[in-house]
Amino acid sequence: MLLTLKYVNRFTYEIAPVFIIMEEILVKKMQEIIGWEEKESDGIFSPGGSISNLYSVLVSRYKYYPEIKAKGMAALPEIILFISEHSHYSIKKAAAVVGIGVDNVIAIKCDERGKMIPSELEENIIKVKRQGKIPLYVSATAGTTVYGAFDPLASIADICEKYNLWMHVDASWGGGLLLSRKHSHKLSGIERANSVTWNPHKLMGVPLQCSAFLVHEKGLLQACNQLRADYLFQPDKAYDTVYDTGDKAIQCGRHVDVFKLWLMWRAKGTGGFEILINKFLELAEYLYKELKTRNNYELVFDAEPEFSNVCFWYIPPSLRHIPKGPERDKRLHQVAPKIKVRMIEEGTTMVSYQPLGDNVNFFRMVFSNPATKKSDVDFLLEEIERLGKDL
Repeated sequence: MLLTLKYVNRFTYEIAPVFIIMEEILVKKMQEIIGWEEKESDGIFSPGGSISNLYSVLVSRYKYYPEIKAKGMAALPEIILFISEHSHYSIKKAAAVVGIGVDNVIAIKCDERGKMIPSELEENIIKVKRQGKIPLYVSATAGTTVYGAFDPLASIADICEKYNLWMHVDASWGGGLLLSRKHSHKLSGIERANSVTWNPHKLMGVPLQCSAFLVHEKGLLQACNQLRADYLFQPDKAYDTVYDTGDKAIQCGRHVDVFKLWLMWRAKGTGGFEILINKFLELAEYLYKELKTRNNYELVFDAEPEFSNVCFWYIPPSLRHIPKGPERDKRLHQVAPKIKVRMIEEGTTMVSYQPLGDNVNFFRMVFSNPATKKSDVDFLLEEIERLGKDL
């Protein structure tokens, strides 16, 4: 089987029938979980969330301006994409790649929890229209990279419907919550999206790489990308050529990434994934409560975590009595990087840090390892204190 996976390519059904069918089955399953009808929707597996988000920009532009495929950008008006200021950078990269340009991507303000503010989105759409430009596309995020925030999808869907904009949901990180009966409500409104990115190689723990791009309108992905190469996609084959899915992709050669997800889903079942995902959020809640009880830690925002991301500062003894302000921020900004260096040198643990907006460097703990236990959380906090108490 390993040898087969290495050399199989999913251009056409005749080359990889089993893996083509696996992809069809799992695309349908994921569409059903989102809340779409199979007959209405479509999808494909891609190398990662950045490529899936690129598909969303390509397909949305083709939907409104199909002439782009033949005539190029010169035939189009100035189109504008909207993202949140906490969204993944891949949307801007996609805009650069396809010729829209990063200056035509507008970042919408977020609240203190990192959620896009719908009124700000509508204001910017109106402003763009007054400038004679064409608002085309909104990317909402379900599980932001840093805070783990979920944009208000239903409110964003209302605005997209009102102004006839394509609504994409980048659920690369948070899509797995759809498998949790306890937490799936955080993605309420995703069923109204035109397209969705969902990365099983994140929250669901599937080995890299494994990303799904799902689009609500059947046939659009094919029409946008197909070129009908004669040596691969002959129309007069002995089987239904709808299974020659390679022409839906922007790639030619494609790995059988879907097999990893299919195998794990068969082994764990939806219930197994649900248990795993709920555990990650329980660990995040445990860390949050531990931080609240310790005087030498501060939360970036004092609210229970919405996802498995927990953001916090360690405050060493030398800074505890310094009032908040520029001097304290300057010194606190150096604490997390220094502790991280010591972590690496000691080889005991590792946790990421970063600044964001007006917030100086803070630790960002994200739970996605099924082996993590509460005792590991306790060890992490004690290790941070041990390594940083003299700073």
